[in-house]
Amino acid sequence: MANRGEVPIQRAAGWPNVPVDGAPETPARCGGKAARARGDGDVSDAERASEGQTVTVILADDHEIVRDGIRMILESEPNIEVVAEVGDGESARRRTSGLKPDVLVLDLNMPGGSSLPMIPSILEGSPDTAIIALTMQNDPAFARAAFRHGARGYVVKRAAARELIQAIREALSGGTYINPQLGARVAAEPEGPPGGLTAREAEVLALIAQGYTNPEIAERLVVSVRTVETHRAAIHRKVGTTNRAELVRYAREHGLVDAQT
Repeated sequence: MANRGEVPIQRAAGWPNVPVDGAPETPARCGGKAARARGDGDVSDAERASEGQTVTVILADDHEIVRDGIRMILESEPNIEVVAEVGDGESARRRTSGLKPDVLVLDLNMPGGSSLPMIPSILEGSPDTAIIALTMQNDPAFARAAFRHGARGYVVKRAAARELIQAIREALSGGTYINPQLGARVAAEPEGPPGGLTAREAEVLALIAQGYTNPEIAERLVVSVRTVETHRAAIHRKVGTTNRAELVRYAREHGLVDAQT
């Protein structure tokens, strides 16, 4: 029986069966990690893709309809095989560590909170896996955070049908990928606090996410409680949040606080 968050795959005709642990029954069909286990360690991911050797992929998204669409896009390519599907970040980390796929397509917003802070721990368990972030967010600060955490590609869901295969190819060749329009915004906008926050607002947001109350923040920053309340209202307005839980999530997603806070 699959663990919670792990999804059995319905395979199309002609594809090898996937047993309970997610590993293909036919080793010759498995991608880079199996190739290296057979002694083909000198073959790069890009060379394997160009030579028709199978590239293995794990899909991580909590919506089945999205996974179905992504799988159809990927398996339209003759040398890409989806070896596992999961529906939450922890399952993505565990299955990636176990299967060591060439690529993990990772939705950044799944049950349990943002997947963004989990990227380093996923890579710790499978350093050779190229992580392609899949998200609804087209915020340059969010894209910067994804690459800073270790993603090799950043694909906005509405453009996945056009861009996901290209993102995988770029990542496997040692490069990175970002939507051209979003990439232009990343290059044009100076790096600073996300969401148009001022440095002081970012500081207040980080303290809120760490659990400090308004009076405690005021004491730490040597300002009045009224000033903290004004900053808090401005933060809500700029980043589109309405409560503390949303502020904490936003701060974590944008690297303003540690993921464990």
